[in-house]
Amino acid sequence: MSNRRTVAVVGATGRLGEHVVRVLAERGHEVVAISRSAGVDIITGEGLDKALTGVDVVIDTSGTPSADETVATEFFTAAAANLHAAGARAGVELIVSVSILGIDASTGGYYRAKVAHEKALTAGPLPVRILRAAQFHEFVEPLVSWGRQGDTVYVPLMRTQLVAAAAVAEALVDLAEGPAPEPGAAAPFPEIAGPREENLAEAAELVYAAHGEDVTVVEVSEEGTPDRELLENGAFVAGPATTLAGPTLQEWLAQA
Repeated sequence: MSNRRTVAVVGATGRLGEHVVRVLAERGHEVVAISRSAGVDIITGEGLDKALTGVDVVIDTSGTPSADETVATEFFTAAAANLHAAGARAGVELIVSVSILGIDASTGGYYRAKVAHEKALTAGPLPVRILRAAQFHEFVEPLVSWGRQGDTVYVPLMRTQLVAAAAVAEALVDLAEGPAPEPGAAAPFPEIAGPREENLAEAAELVYAAHGEDVTVVEVSEEGTPDRELLENGAFVAGPATTLAGPTLQEWLAQA
């Protein structure tokens, strides 16, 4: 391809990262896979300078399993600082990262940590593009499994617009192939979500039905949960400017 680039994928072995790696390879780009298993730690910076040598664009799909706001914020801000510093030394042209749809009004927890991540990324010296995505189809099963007690699954009340990680990967690569924002320009936040709104309880029923499991899904409103009102009132569903991308969760499960 005429616009072939060398792209480093942070979190290359994760649910989203593996799709990004595949899409980049399909489009003819050279891929540098960055992960701890490859000897690169974006939190300590170990191996990062070497990994980014000759890289044109970084796509950051990294995440932390901790939902604790302090822990997650420390992870994301350290990662952003190290990617900017090492990227600037290596001559990286652009950082592309993924965030979460609708988090502007977030007041605590993991979503607030992602707000801090966005701010740390956009404050750095390198140009940045950030894609805000709805929750992934792939996250439904691990998320709802936390509330399983025998044959009953307690699921928090949540309106969402689930999207396939593969669709998000395509959108991230589109941003990586595009031009970097002009210096001083406000960083755009393009959005992507699935084709239809649903709630988490309905999604859980679809997932367990696809697995042939006979369970009872009970929807609960969890007081004390950070951003509970936002989750329940549709702050994390698509808006007028959001790009909608299939497949639906039901279609995705049928393809799995």
